[in-house]
Amino acid sequence: MSELNLSTLSIPSFRITDIIDILLVALLIYVVMIWIKETRAWSLFKGIVVIFIISIFSYQLHFYTVSWIIEKTLSVGIIALIVLFQPEFRKGLEQIGKGNIVTNIFNNDEEGKILQKTVKEVVTAAYKMAKVRTGALILLEQDVPLGDLEMTGIPIDAIVSSQLLINIFENKTPLHDGAVIIRNNRVAAATCILPLTQTEIGLDLGTRHRAAVGASEESDAYIIVVSEETGGVSVAHGGKLYRGLSESEVTKMISKGVKPTHKGIKLWKGRKNNAKKNK
Repeated sequence: MSELNLSTLSIPSFRITDIIDILLVALLIYVVMIWIKETRAWSLFKGIVVIFIISIFSYQLHFYTVSWIIEKTLSVGIIALIVLFQPEFRKGLEQIGKGNIVTNIFNNDEEGKILQKTVKEVVTAAYKMAKVRTGALILLEQDVPLGDLEMTGIPIDAIVSSQLLINIFENKTPLHDGAVIIRNNRVAAATCILPLTQTEIGLDLGTRHRAAVGASEESDAYIIVVSEETGGVSVAHGGKLYRGLSESEVTKMISKGVKPTHKGIKLWKGRKNNAKKNK
């Protein structure tokens, strides 16, 4: 066996331009990931990643049937991706032209799930509007981003309050027609246009309810609907419409995905109080 001769080894040259090249590619990948994550394309992207992982395992484990199906599918996969992501590609190019993507890179703070205070304000507004039969449509974003729906409306970016929501949906005001989207515990946009469901939900329900179900079929958002005709409050989630709910039932349903407000501070105060009592 020949010995390894270190003198014959050479270190590849590494230039400043190579570093810049790598950084540009990394930045491009990051921008694309941020852009995808802000739309419903993120869910489709995760599905593609799962299929890609399955194809690797099937190839390594010699699953010939699965490998053959994936191989034949890949021949039209590029065209399918273009068709699936066509709206996102168009909006992505628009954002590049407006410079919004670069802004989003440096302002990518996510607060996580909705807070209890947000739910309380939304539910209070819904039932106050129900008493006077003011129609309303409010979306509470969860894990699936609603960026593409948000772009159809007018940006608001305000703290969530029952008074603000009531004023938005007040009849004959400029923002009353359409839906309000709440993301990161702020009112992101109003007058948003939602996709209508193709499922039959009942002849007694109008466009507002069909839009709520349609949006819930394409996202995991909780969508509160206030009927202008009956004054009833419903919640659409997961492609289903839950009608005739009480205020406590709506709060309980939405609170499944709620983040506690200042839970650690309350616990600490409780411990201090207990310590004083023990003294």
